[in-house]
Amino acid sequence: MADGGEMVDFDPNDDAVTKVHYDVAAWTFEQQAELSEAMAEASIPHAWVGAEVVVPEYIEERMDALFDRLDELLGPFPIGLADDEPSTEFGLDEWSDGDRKVLTEALVESEVPHRWEGTTVVVAADAEDAVDDLLDAIESGELLSADDGGDHEPPDGALSTIFLAADKLAKDPLDAKSRTKLIELHDVIDRKHPPYAFAPRTWANTVDGVDRIVHRFVADGSGTRHAEDDDVVASDVIGLAQELRSLLRPYV
Repeated sequence: MADGGEMVDFDPNDDAVTKVHYDVAAWTFEQQAELSEAMAEASIPHAWVGAEVVVPEYIEERMDALFDRLDELLGPFPIGLADDEPSTEFGLDEWSDGDRKVLTEALVESEVPHRWEGTTVVVAADAEDAVDDLLDAIESGELLSADDGGDHEPPDGALSTIFLAADKLAKDPLDAKSRTKLIELHDVIDRKHPPYAFAPRTWANTVDGVDRIVHRFVADGSGTRHAEDDDVVASDVIGLAQELRSLLRPYV
């Protein structure tokens, strides 16, 4: 790291540099995207080699702290299972995609080392009984599949719609069409379910931004205005809309 805090050049192929490898193959695409964004924000010199992040050894302490912070924000993360580790296989080819997804989420929450080979899940041998219990819970309906549990991505084009509405409200806080669009989206977006390949933290901040704007000019969800002075409300909406527009500008 340079004295000014800027990221220095890093060559992962330089044998003279001692390197540390972080295997994130078990992470989702969205989690890897969040990691990339966090490393860029922290100016951490790094390189991607397949599904591994490689950093110079002198960065290891900062990198470990970054992983700890991300685990608090986004975790828990999947724990991968190496090919040579003792394991037990469960063939789930007759299961739905939704049930396999909810099993994956349960394995992650339970911190069970695992990997998927097609529709077969391979788990650490010492976790066999615990996984059996999870399978029974899913098959009995105690753990709902994602299809039945309301897991959903936001509507197509949600990011663009939010950005355009925020842009218009930043100029005209009384724009009725933009207000209506944000109110409608507010009811169907969830901070836990970002668009595909979109960084979860940025999406959560986006949903929070929409929430703040909507609650500033909606009293009861029906579109009724607050009783505060119009100029004060308009000024607040402009400021909130500007913040939301700035947040999303790099992504639309």
